[in-house]
Amino acid sequence: MRSLLTTVLYILILLVYTNNIYADTNEQKIDKISKNLRCLICQGQSVYDSQSDFAISIRELINNKLEKGKNEEEIYKFLQSKYGDWILYQPEFDKNTLLLWGLPLILFIFGGLLIFRKAFIKYK
Repeated sequence: MRSLLTTVLYILILLVYTNNIYADTNEQKIDKISKNLRCLICQGQSVYDSQSDFAISIRELINNKLEKGKNEEEIYKFLQSKYGDWILYQPEFDKNTLLLWGLPLILFIFGGLLIFRKAFIKYK
């Protein structure tokens, strides 16, 4: 009888502990995903930082998707298809975002060449 009670107690502790781990992991995933999403209502804020109705509904949507077993990439793809590329803080590299990713590199190289020319090449 005593071993049965001990076993039941261990199972209950294990269930509570596992549930807490799941809740923490789920909350951490929601926070991570919502930090990478732009709030479409509040300019310049992420969904994580915003308290608008839109941001709250997106966090609830993320939670529902995670509970259904979806991973981060699937959630990003769903939101991107629904709201467009602008909702992502880090859009994927493709032909539509080539200028977005390439322009800083081009400006950096051009600026470096300009500084090199002014500093090291003497004019006649």
